[in-house]
Amino acid sequence: MRAAVVDRYGGPEVVRVTERPDPVPRAREAVVRVVATTVNSGDARIRGARFPRGFGVPGRLALGLRGPRRDVLGVAFAGVVEALGADAAGTRPPVAGAGREASPISIGDRVCGMTGAAMGAHAELVAVDAKRLARIPDGVSYDDAAGVLFGGSTALYFLRDKAALQPGERVLVVGASGAVGTNAVQLAKHLGAEVTAVTSAPNAELVAELGADHVVDHRATPIARLGEQSAGLYDVVFDAVGSLSPATGRPLLAAGGRLLLAVATLGEMITAHGAVKTGTSPERPEDFATLLELLADGRLRVVIERTFPLDRIAEAHARVDSGRKVGNLVVRPAPAAGGRSGEGS
Repeated sequence: MRAAVVDRYGGPEVVRVTERPDPVPRAREAVVRVVATTVNSGDARIRGARFPRGFGVPGRLALGLRGPRRDVLGVAFAGVVEALGADAAGTRPPVAGAGREASPISIGDRVCGMTGAAMGAHAELVAVDAKRLARIPDGVSYDDAAGVLFGGSTALYFLRDKAALQPGERVLVVGASGAVGTNAVQLAKHLGAEVTAVTSAPNAELVAELGADHVVDHRATPIARLGEQSAGLYDVVFDAVGSLSPATGRPLLAAGGRLLLAVATLGEMITAHGAVKTGTSPERPEDFATLLELLADGRLRVVIERTFPLDRIAEAHARVDSGRKVGNLVVRPAPAAGGRSGEGS
């Protein structure tokens, strides 16, 4: 198979496409032919060894000193089951839709999932525990299924689980045009909130289309000045990009408000308590099924800025590094059946 390999930390130019042996499924694993995957901020952060403050040494100890030990990056994927290991056939990936019974996994099934610390999705084939998969509903494309996972699961976890967002509450989303932010705006509206989105002026129309009730141009109103103009205004402040700290975010909160930091320093994670909530979102197939159901019903939209073939994945990394990425960047390592990778069956 072909795979995008990163064997040393550096800029986008360190990513190279090469041949690797096809994975063989172990017990309880499925091998999925990857039709669509994404390059996100986490992938670029690992590639460049650009860890949040305080995570530099722990990050290299965990991932590799001079380059990632697991040199095929990528965590989100959508594709077709190609092989099953022993004991995997009885797995029943969750399916979108209340009351629908999940059937046992089979070769040829359309699935999506996330690989966690194992990574490996930037390749034509990926081996993954079958229990980490969810079925892709009819009508949902591979691109959308892959695109919703990283940003959607992060936004869902912070808004629904960490903040326990309630209808009628006022939410501020900082970094509203990225992979996490575009989902946060939509999910906050879906949960009944009044949403203010912080983004750049060129993306104001997009976030308004996604459901934002108010839009703040961060160039006209710098993040540091938000507290002056909006003190005590929001029940939930969700910073998707690492622009706020507890010191700059707390003044924005109303009584009982919650500050959600999706990108936090080590110190902020250790000291977070009360109104300040950080952490790493879990990769739960049942959450994927929730997001896929919203996609299938037209209640959630995946914003895809651009798609790339695997041979041009370094361009996707460069776009993430620019800081101007809107929504998701999709990479297509392999075509779907019939060669039409963007369609559901």
